[in-house]
Amino acid sequence: MRRIWAALAYLATGLLTAIASWLALGVLLLSVVILPLLPLTAPLIRRIVDADRQRLARFTGVSFPSPEPLDGPWLHRAQRVLADPDSRRDGSWLVMHALFGTLFGAVAVGLVGSLVQQPFVPLLWWVVPGGIENSFGVHVNSWGEALLSVPIALVLALLLTQLPRLADLDARLARTLLAPPRASLEKRLAEVVATRAAALQAHGAELRRIERNLHDGTQNKLVGVVMMLGIAERTLRQNPGGALQALLRAQDAAGDALEELRNVVRSIHPPVLEDLGLDGAIQALAARCPVPCVLHAEHLGRLPAAVEAAAYFAVAEALTNVAKHSGARHAWVSLGVSGQKLTVVVHDDGKGGADEKRGTGLDGIRGRVAALDGTADVSSPEGGPTVLTVVLPVEK
Repeated sequence: MRRIWAALAYLATGLLTAIASWLALGVLLLSVVILPLLPLTAPLIRRIVDADRQRLARFTGVSFPSPEPLDGPWLHRAQRVLADPDSRRDGSWLVMHALFGTLFGAVAVGLVGSLVQQPFVPLLWWVVPGGIENSFGVHVNSWGEALLSVPIALVLALLLTQLPRLADLDARLARTLLAPPRASLEKRLAEVVATRAAALQAHGAELRRIERNLHDGTQNKLVGVVMMLGIAERTLRQNPGGALQALLRAQDAAGDALEELRNVVRSIHPPVLEDLGLDGAIQALAARCPVPCVLHAEHLGRLPAAVEAAAYFAVAEALTNVAKHSGARHAWVSLGVSGQKLTVVVHDDGKGGADEKRGTGLDGIRGRVAALDGTADVSSPEGGPTVLTVVLPVEK
């Protein structure tokens, strides 16, 4: 029964999306006649097809990735729609689903409706003057005709058990048309391999950085503390009155070592992220930036820790570059979440010409972001401005 009800829900909602597909086909035909409408209607069609992808994923348990949204300037969307194979696949699905989704959905809903009506025919035909019509259009005005509803109901119940087969047929058709082509899967697999390599490289670089900071900074300071304490011990034995200065120097050195250790810990995952969240932490970065910096951010809420850390370090590195290399008078940082993506933009009015090969930290930003399947793009023509755009996937 669970499979029957799941199939019925799948086919019934498919009937609704099939009706929407008929409407979308009408809009699509109008857009073909009036081409300037095509970039405006294509995102609407993509949303309808995405709804079917989600419906199919709920029924089969297998998700089908949605293509990239058709956004951007009008001319860009027009070029995407005409050249994008995903858009052609969307159009093919609309035609097939409008036909078969309507047929399969109507059969499922009609079957259930007829099965529900049959038991009431023997009970009500004699109450209604002149008899009644059953779901097949047969006029019932005698007990003989009324009793025929019993075997009809049994046949309908038997057909109802076949709804899962009908739903599976529709799902196979959907998988054939909505699944990404092999070339897209191979491209995505190559991207995953590259992302995994970037993640491993970024992880190795992060470990080497932490080890270097501990070895060259914290460890040296702790060695200095031990030496000063040894000097203080000898001074205490030989000249107790002069031991105080040695102990004070050892205390100062221990404080420096502790501060160095705290800096290393902050570089792994800043505590300010836990205390203030991403928007509050970046507000603190902007306040400390030597170049006047303005933050534009909506309330982001709490994001995954890895996403917050990657965005925080990207902004920190970018603002460091602004202060050291750009010669800018102003900088701006904007944060926003749209759909399942966090977008971070750092913009300055400096001289531009940022080069990843000159140790500006941009390569490190790319590696850290790529490890989370995100992207980092830099626009920095000579004469400025420099714009860093980081996009990170967010799954709350």
